[in-house]
Amino acid sequence: MDIAGAETGAAVDETGRLIRDAAGFLLQRDLGGSYRLVLLRVPVDLVEKRVRVRGYHAGDDIVEADGVAPA
Repeated sequence: MDIAGAETGAAVDETGRLIRDAAGFLLQRDLGGSYRLVLLRVPVDLVEKRVRVRGYHAGDDIVEADGVAPA
């Protein structure tokens, strides 16, 4: 289980702040903690903004994101 207590493969639909670091992107969750995001598209226009992320838990606080949109 990860920070949200969800199993690998569980759906994710969360809001928070999108952060960029040397390794890629993180979601600083509104509920506390953070997720490392695996993204197909690089959402540079949303960095440092409040976003909504939908996707699936990949384990170890990693989310495979289907989409990132303004919250």
